[in-house]
Amino acid sequence: MPYSPLTPDILAQLVRIAGPKNVLTDPERMEPYSHDEVTDPAYHHLPEAVVFVETADQAAAVIGLANEYHFPVVPRGAGTGLACGAVPIYGGVVLSLEKMNRILEINEAALYAVVEPGVRTADLQKEVEAKGLFYAGDPCSGDSCFIGGNIATNAGGNRAVKYGTTRNQVYAVEVVNPTGKIVRLGARLQKQSTGYCLDQLIIGSEGTLGIITQATLKLLPKPQHKLDLLAIFPSTEQAIGVVTQIIKAGITPTCVEFMDNITIKSVEKYLHETLQDSDSGNYLIVEVEGTSEDDMDDKAVLLDEICTANGASSVLVADSARIWQARKAFAEAVRAESLIVCKEDVVVPVDQEPQLIDAILALAKKYNLITRIASHAGDGNIHLNILKNPDLTYEAWQEHVDANQQELYTLIYKLGGRLSGEHGIGSKRKVLMEEFTNPDELEMMRAVKKALDPNNILNPGKIFDVE
Repeated sequence: MPYSPLTPDILAQLVRIAGPKNVLTDPERMEPYSHDEVTDPAYHHLPEAVVFVETADQAAAVIGLANEYHFPVVPRGAGTGLACGAVPIYGGVVLSLEKMNRILEINEAALYAVVEPGVRTADLQKEVEAKGLFYAGDPCSGDSCFIGGNIATNAGGNRAVKYGTTRNQVYAVEVVNPTGKIVRLGARLQKQSTGYCLDQLIIGSEGTLGIITQATLKLLPKPQHKLDLLAIFPSTEQAIGVVTQIIKAGITPTCVEFMDNITIKSVEKYLHETLQDSDSGNYLIVEVEGTSEDDMDDKAVLLDEICTANGASSVLVADSARIWQARKAFAEAVRAESLIVCKEDVVVPVDQEPQLIDAILALAKKYNLITRIASHAGDGNIHLNILKNPDLTYEAWQEHVDANQQELYTLIYKLGGRLSGEHGIGSKRKVLMEEFTNPDELEMMRAVKKALDPNNILNPGKIFDVE
């Protein structure tokens, strides 16, 4: 859609709303807001202005102005996304929530927290842990990502096997809707059947249906006993295949994470250290919680038996700090190898994961792709990173990637899977979204977007196009 440029008059009104220190127009200072963690410059777009808001009222005023003058507004948290969801592809305003960074309340008795969207996930975890509590949301980028962005993308992460994704951690959200009204959706209830579940519609909508300005989050008592096991397998198929065996045995793990051997080597190089049994093994990291030390011992013995029966060469009690540092360094290690990377975020039913891994490896060989693979194996979410081949031009490499995607996603949808398990669609996967999603489903999504955002002001060009 054609949008109006930001005139001097509009910029002056933005300054009156947010204050002169909270409006940027200098291209050099705005450059960090032209992209997220996708480092390929082909996906970078500079905004016309960056506006930092400090209150919901300020955010609402900016949206009101955008509707009046018809310019796009792109909400942004920490910028740790991997799908170009916070990239201003039509110019306009990037609306940064980073200054709304207060933890407003931690209620120990009723087990909830109220936070602003710019609170870092790790900071919330640290604060509630000091009170003997536990926030279950745990994206791998938790040291830098914001709660608002977690909610907007329905971030998953390591603990989703047991505790679910971000939407399972949220009681209620305060939202500035696309016409500039501040609304509160959801409630601090265990259940309710009172009309449409609008709070869950906002969660995962990638900033296209509302700007999150406050959230009420669920807290839990801190687990008293926890154990990390590292199972090492000769083949990827053996490692992935053990996941369903663990679940069938009646164990509900907190995390089940997978890294193939070439990825382990990449992480070792990045961290400048040698990891356990890294010569030829593929890692499966299994974290379990228990009610007592005896309970933990029983689970450890059973997990050892299951993994060994499925071909594990060894099962070790992991050095938790080192092994999780290695797992969470995956993205940085890949970035250190190449700034041009296709990051696939595919998800299938857990029982279909071995077949998908087989196909990924076969297609990588067929199309001469350089891959690094890590997986939230316990919930079927595989992170396939395809690095640019130095022997190919960018255009030739992209042709290989495109051909791989066609075969890969055709299989994924046959297996009952989807394009994204947790990173979202943004603008980067928009074409694939339109190609592989059922047209009737897309029509319903577009109808919701048109109804709530009639002027297509809020984060346009993400997930799908609207006429």
